[in-house]
Amino acid sequence: MPEDIMNKLEIEKLIKNEISKPLVTHMYTADPSAHVFNDKIYIYPSHDIDAGIVFNDNGDHFGMEDYHVLSMDDIDSEAVDNGVALHVDDVPWADKQMWAPDAAYKDGKYYFVFPAKNKAGIFQLGIAISDSPTGPFIPEAKPIRGSYSIDPAFFEDEDGRYYMYFGGIWGGQLQKYRNNIYRETYQLPKPNEPALGPIVAKMTDDLLEFSEEPHEIFILDEKGNRLLEGDNERRFFEGAWMHKYDGKYYFSYSTGDSHYVCYGIGDNPYGPFHYKGRILNPVIGWTTHHSICQYKGKWYLFYHDSSLSKGVTHLRSVKFVELTYDDEGLIHTIDPYCSEKK
Repeated sequence: MPEDIMNKLEIEKLIKNEISKPLVTHMYTADPSAHVFNDKIYIYPSHDIDAGIVFNDNGDHFGMEDYHVLSMDDIDSEAVDNGVALHVDDVPWADKQMWAPDAAYKDGKYYFVFPAKNKAGIFQLGIAISDSPTGPFIPEAKPIRGSYSIDPAFFEDEDGRYYMYFGGIWGGQLQKYRNNIYRETYQLPKPNEPALGPIVAKMTDDLLEFSEEPHEIFILDEKGNRLLEGDNERRFFEGAWMHKYDGKYYFSYSTGDSHYVCYGIGDNPYGPFHYKGRILNPVIGWTTHHSICQYKGKWYLFYHDSSLSKGVTHLRSVKFVELTYDDEGLIHTIDPYCSEKK
């Protein structure tokens, strides 16, 4: 639901029917990665600011400079802003655009992963560490070797192994890579060619590096064929996330310019993942980005929209809603501006 096709009256009507409210209203937050640590909910969002840059397809107007961590004592508690956890000026290799982050816990330490453009204008992924889930986080001096693009997401499997999912086209630069190699001449596939997939890599035991060459993930249609680039209502754009339900791996993601959160199901962390449907219908604003976590036996979808800013694309707010499954393990589609789930 792009900003340029919505007028103020349409936005106000949607806001009146919104199924959830922003978690915080004193600042703009987006791209929430939600986790449960020590029986509390922690949300790791990006921090939207007005950078004074005109909207463009490369996302230059998303000029975020730092990260705050939100926490909730319970699902019904008010969210607490725990202050600045990491600033771009603290990261030796980073230049600008602190986009969607994530976090993980292992052996008494909290690991914060984030994308940023380096001094050459190329996105890479960095790690920062803290003794507290709210930071402050101390960044590593260099980015993860072999990392690129945006939207990193940790996943801890039941065997204790950690994986990282990442990637995003357009401003996320994924279209500039083939087999983990960057070339400025690389572009998106043609509409009738297989779409670019997100990337996954297993992590080293210390969660600081990839332990293997990153792999492209394939998302398949109902006939077992890879989704095509022209299938923009289903193909991957950005915002990778992984969770496990009833023994199956659920890979979810944003379709970007068609504004859906979709998912596929697979049998292992590498896929392939068979497309199963939509999790979230379009929100107010241009982007959609989510995470999924379980808390006290229930599942929740964390997402963002631009309701608080009345439709300003780059000023978004984090929200959440309960997520449910049918008897076959399929996720019920959520309409963000209607009380009924479909």
